[in-house]
Amino acid sequence: MNLHLSNADIVLIIALALGISLLLAFRLRTASWRAVLLEALAANAAAIAAVIAIEMLLA
Repeated sequence: MNLHLSNADIVLIIALALGISLLLAFRLRTASWRAVLLEALAANAAAIAAVIAIEMLLA
Protein backbone atom coordinates (compact mmCIF):
# COMPACT_ATOMS: atom_id res chain seq x y z
CA MET A 1 0.00 0.00 0.00
CA ASN A 2 1.38 3.36 -1.03
CA LEU A 3 0.71 6.08 1.55
CA HIS A 4 1.16 9.65 0.31
CA LEU A 5 0.77 12.58 2.70
CA SER A 6 0.10 15.95 1.09
CA ASN A 7 0.57 19.41 2.57
CA ALA A 8 -3.02 19.45 3.81
CA ASP A 9 -2.38 16.24 5.74
CA ILE A 10 0.67 17.75 7.43
CA VAL A 11 -1.33 20.85 8.37
CA LEU A 12 -4.03 18.57 9.79
CA ILE A 13 -1.40 16.69 11.83
CA ILE A 14 -0.12 19.96 13.29
CA ALA A 15 -3.63 21.21 14.08
CA LEU A 16 -4.63 17.93 15.74
CA ALA A 17 -1.41 17.83 17.75
CA LEU A 18 -1.93 21.37 19.03
CA GLY A 19 -5.55 20.67 19.93
CA ILE A 20 -4.74 17.43 21.73
CA SER A 21 -1.86 19.00 23.62
CA LEU A 22 -4.10 21.87 24.75
CA LEU A 23 -6.72 19.40 25.96
CA LEU A 24 -4.10 17.41 27.85
CA ALA A 25 -2.58 20.56 29.36
CA PHE A 26 -5.92 21.79 30.69
CA ARG A 27 -7.01 18.37 31.89
CA LEU A 28 -3.81 17.18 33.61
CA ARG A 29 -2.34 20.49 34.87
CA THR A 30 1.27 19.39 34.59
CA ALA A 31 3.98 21.27 36.41
CA SER A 32 7.25 19.69 35.28
CA TRP A 33 8.86 20.11 31.88
CA ARG A 34 9.19 16.35 31.49
CA ALA A 35 5.44 15.88 31.80
CA VAL A 36 4.86 18.64 29.24
CA LEU A 37 7.32 16.95 26.87
CA LEU A 38 5.61 13.59 27.35
CA GLU A 39 2.20 15.18 26.66
CA ALA A 40 3.52 16.81 23.49
CA LEU A 41 4.96 13.52 22.24
CA ALA A 42 1.70 11.72 23.00
CA ALA A 43 -0.29 14.41 21.20
CA ASN A 44 1.95 14.21 18.13
CA ALA A 45 1.72 10.43 18.02
CA ALA A 46 -2.07 10.56 18.31
CA ALA A 47 -2.33 13.19 15.56
CA ILE A 48 -0.12 11.22 13.19
CA ALA A 49 -2.05 8.02 13.88
CA ALA A 50 -5.37 9.77 13.27
CA VAL A 51 -4.28 11.21 9.92
CA ILE A 52 -2.80 7.91 8.75
CA ALA A 53 -5.99 6.09 9.76
CA ILE A 54 -8.10 8.56 7.80
CA GLU A 55 -5.82 8.23 4.78
CA MET A 56 -6.07 4.44 4.88
CA LEU A 57 -9.85 4.57 5.21
CA LEU A 58 -10.15 6.90 2.23
CA ALA A 59 -7.67 4.99 0.06
